Amino acid sequence: MKFSILKTTVFGAAVAALAAVAAPASAADVGACLITKTDTNPFFVKMKEGATAKAAELGVTLKSYAGKIDGDSESQVAAIETCIADGAKGILITASDTKGIVPAVKKARDAGILVIALDTPLEPADSADATFATDNLLAGKLIGQWAAATLGDKAKDAKIAFLDLTPSQPTVDVLRDQGFMMGFGIDVKDANKIGDEDDARIVGHDVTNGNEEGGRKAMENLLQKDPGITVVHTINEPAAAGAYEALKAVGMEKNVLIVSVDGGCPGVKNVQDGVIGATSQQYPLMMAALGIEAIKKFADSGEKPKPTEGKDFFDTGVSLVTDKPATGVESIDVKTGLEKCWG
Repeated sequence: MKFSILKTTVFGAAVAALAAVAAPASAADVGACLITKTDTNPFFVKMKEGATAKAAELGVTLKSYAGKIDGDSESQVAAIETCIADGAKGILITASDTKGIVPAVKKARDAGILVIALDTPLEPADSADATFATDNLLAGKLIGQWAAATLGDKAKDAKIAFLDLTPSQPTVDVLRDQGFMMGFGIDVKDANKIGDEDDARIVGHDVTNGNEEGGRKAMENLLQKDPGITVVHTINEPAAAGAYEALKAVGMEKNVLIVSVDGGCPGVKNVQDGVIGATSQQYPLMMAALGIEAIKKFADSGEKPKPTEGKDFFDTGVSLVTDKPATGVESIDVKTGLEKCWG
């Protein structure tokens, strides 16, 4: 099976098209909320930058909220309640608990608020009015394909550690995890569930909460289970940085291939420095900016955003970043990745 990467020019055209149909920034009473998993992860910091800049451009009043840590759904539910009470026209949310947040989202939609999931689809996906996201399954497949191609014959004897997100297995976690397995050539069994695989190459799974300290602890745990790990899949680049530190502490940093997803500037620099072998780059600033444009358009006309043709979400793109390209896996180099992080 072949997987193609959408070109960034497509996204530029999409942004221009949405901007062209947006009404002039004249309605100062258009209120919007951005609710992220945390306000410390660089991915969400960049998302907030994109939303803030676009809101200022379009005359939208933006309020931002975040969980205390990745997985803090209670704070997100409270934020939705506040947005409803404030009479917001739209909510952009990266949900920590993609199932548990659904009742609160329904309450917002019943109140006439447009709800757009950013980056992480809800469960079920149609619980939100729309989803603007990376194709996270493809992001996982790309790093899985790259890792398998890079290892060559050694892939059949790999020992793989999975550094996932949280025990609740949010959709973004499942999609990246299962995508990696598909790309690497592992039978995923139930593609909607982490941990039911029986491939002997899998050492195990641990959770990181998407941060560096979590990545370090998860890596230490899995090394205790099997000190012969050769490949590490991480949910994001902060977790990858933590995994690297744990490997370095035991002198294994040069013997293990780490792959990740995000494509943030620090993460791409870690690819440049050899900490990460390859990463799938996302475009969170674009996600958030498009989300604000969609809220403004909905407030002006009642029109809701439409998904990318052939998909059930609006695809904001993904590119594999590495300075060690693998045959048959399309990628961009670190120089290009640094120019594009985090558009």
